[in-house]
Amino acid sequence: MSGIVENLYKVQKKDVLKAGEVLADAFQHDPLWNKVFEDESMLDQKACAFFESPIRYCLKYGEVYATSKNLEGIATLTPGELAEMPIWRIIRSGAIKSGIKAGARILKKSAPIFKQLDEDRRGNMMSRHFIYLMIFGVSTKLQGKGLGGKLLSSLIEKSKQTGMPLYLETQTEKNVKMYERFGFMLIKRINLKGIEIPIWEMVREP
Repeated sequence: MSGIVENLYKVQKKDVLKAGEVLADAFQHDPLWNKVFEDESMLDQKACAFFESPIRYCLKYGEVYATSKNLEGIATLTPGELAEMPIWRIIRSGAIKSGIKAGARILKKSAPIFKQLDEDRRGNMMSRHFIYLMIFGVSTKLQGKGLGGKLLSSLIEKSKQTGMPLYLETQTEKNVKMYERFGFMLIKRINLKGIEIPIWEMVREP
């Protein structure tokens, strides 16, 4: 996954805190993460820390891109074979620090979610090589201005250049329709066990 995606800013370690804030803002109305974060004190701080984790992980094992140095929108991606986050990779990437800041309760509630998604992803993609779009979000104040489309279009171009499909999960039907406009196809809709919140699993062929 080497190389530079044209017209995008490659996020660096110095950007992690700000990028975490952007994603926490982007997902503040997301039904899944609202369920995970419910009844938490110091929610803003914990949510930012939670979203820092995939950023740190992908800085180590994949790539993180933003629409510009202003970090209006963020996308984190890894090679498919590194999509799962075992504890030793979490420690090596430094994501463990952010996880600790997010708190044990949030980690405990989110662990079964990630386990189910990991299992489904393995089943859906089998032994194929692919790019996993782990997190994709745009600041709420800037949504609807084409920034998400700019970011996604560049990642699609990367997929074409590498010849590998893009795989993602999304939590709302509105997002499904948006991704379909960019050529993604729905693999299946699942309900997350225990919380019965739907997830749509999608892929875009190069």
